[in-house]
Amino acid sequence: MEKQIILIRHCEAEGQEPHAPLTRNGENQSLLLSKLLSEHKVDKIISSPFKRAIKTIEHFSNVSGINIEIDSRLSERILSSSPLTNWQELLEHSFIDLDLKLEGGESSREAMKRIGAVIDEALASDSEHILVVTHGNLLSLLLKTYDNNIGYGKWKGLSNPDVYQLQYKEANVRLKRIWGKNNDEL
Repeated sequence: MEKQIILIRHCEAEGQEPHAPLTRNGENQSLLLSKLLSEHKVDKIISSPFKRAIKTIEHFSNVSGINIEIDSRLSERILSSSPLTNWQELLEHSFIDLDLKLEGGESSREAMKRIGAVIDEALASDSEHILVVTHGNLLSLLLKTYDNNIGYGKWKGLSNPDVYQLQYKEANVRLKRIWGKNNDEL
């Protein structure tokens, strides 16, 4: 059986807090994203509980009539519970040392396991065409699961939104970017 998972990094938001809303541009992006997604068959939507993720997919959910399932495991990774002046340097290192764990944070390996469990459950479900809405760091770590060459540079190059497609057929997995920074409409 073939299954498809479309992975979405949320649209442009006003901040990083869980309740940060989309910007006006982000709201427009979500409408354009809805049009893009209407070209794909979808039978299940799973989203991070963060407001910016839900608002990214809410219009498509309303138009398609597919309810949004909230899964806290799709929340953005916490690098550290303490403010860090060198957080980008530490984040870059966390893509090399997957077990690097800062105070109050989550290692890359732990985050990969967390989002991997969501994907495994989606694949085990009866749904064949699934949308997953999450955040940049967590998305790039999931992509690293399928391509070990993905690292800090890929995370830094992600756009808001960014859309990837995973196609599963038996033991084969194909990963491709279907929308992102080089697409002018978003």
